[in-house]
Amino acid sequence: MAYRAQIPYGTYWSTPFAKWQGSLADLNSLEFAAHVTKRELEKRAIAPDTFDYGVLGMTVPQHHSFYGLPWLMGLIGAGKVGGPTINQACATGTRVLLTAAQEIESGLAETALVVTCDRTSNGPHVYYPSPRAPGGTGGSEDWVLDNFSCDPLGRHAMIDTAENVASKHQVSTEQQHALVLRRQAQYQDALADDRAFQKRYMTLPFEVPAPNYRKVAATIEGDEGVVVSNEESLAKLRPVREDGSVTYGAQTHPADGSAAVVVTTPERARDLSSDPKVAVEILGFGLARAELAFMPEATVPAAKRALEQAGLAIADMDAIKSHNPFAVNDIVFAKETGADLEDMNNYGCPLVWGHPQGPTALRAIIELIEELALRGGGTGLFEGCAAGDTAMAAVVRVGDR
Repeated sequence: MAYRAQIPYGTYWSTPFAKWQGSLADLNSLEFAAHVTKRELEKRAIAPDTFDYGVLGMTVPQHHSFYGLPWLMGLIGAGKVGGPTINQACATGTRVLLTAAQEIESGLAETALVVTCDRTSNGPHVYYPSPRAPGGTGGSEDWVLDNFSCDPLGRHAMIDTAENVASKHQVSTEQQHALVLRRQAQYQDALADDRAFQKRYMTLPFEVPAPNYRKVAATIEGDEGVVVSNEESLAKLRPVREDGSVTYGAQTHPADGSAAVVVTTPERARDLSSDPKVAVEILGFGLARAELAFMPEATVPAAKRALEQAGLAIADMDAIKSHNPFAVNDIVFAKETGADLEDMNNYGCPLVWGHPQGPTALRAIIELIEELALRGGGTGLFEGCAAGDTAMAAVVRVGDR
């Protein structure tokens, strides 16, 4: 099927992603997303009153983020626009895109602004009062670190899900490291010609505002904190878990950043597009959940459901992007679906440029659209796992209007 909702070509953007405790660590992620959104809309001559619906995706609470999407829309000058704030861990970017598409499909909205943001740096330390406990002492958690290290359903850490899947599918450390080097080489293609690919959707060099947004605190050339590995350096790494296979070199790093997309009707898409001759269609979505503590496996059934809704097969895909917090993800996905492991994730992926949770999937989908546009059009699949052994997938098509 094809959803009525479309993405006007060029009406999307992402900030560079900065490794946690980097250049974006002092900024409230929602305020920062509003700051970037306002500038990017001005750059595209899109007025805030264009929108009649908004969706905000974020997974790490920030000061006053209880007010969520209405606060963000007010900050950009769209004070009469409402909508939800959504958290589906690292599948949030796909979920908010689906939410906007459904709103337009139902006729409840015409033009939606989809914004995702997160700051894993300096995550909140949460205290939960318990007046009836001995001494009235409550419980607490570090929102980011404690949830990285413990799924409350199985009491396991995220990395344990990767180890479980690697063991089940007999994926070696050497296979994972070989893929890391391939993904890093693909990312270098995005940096060629003065970052020409990334500049298709990212404003670079990027001016980092001060927390009061009155001046520029720093300027960064692109993604910050990307590690460039080689075969020798990776070979020296020991697995994180004793008797395991996953090293720190074969997994992503927490990051901060923001990404956004405009979703609207076909008629409005033509008007808002930077190239009215190009159509970006949304063809299908999929959601799936794997066995407890086998998170990377969930991407396979999620992708199959998205492809089924689109009426297509993996062989029909001209490009595939993934959220791959572990190299294991891509290896198992290719093995189980027949996807070409070497040709997935051209121009970059979260394994390399980082993992700010909420914006991760949306940036990958943006890059998927641009890769297809560079090919002269085609159909692409995004798939990515999320906490709770879940995954979401989306199929898009770029072609002539």
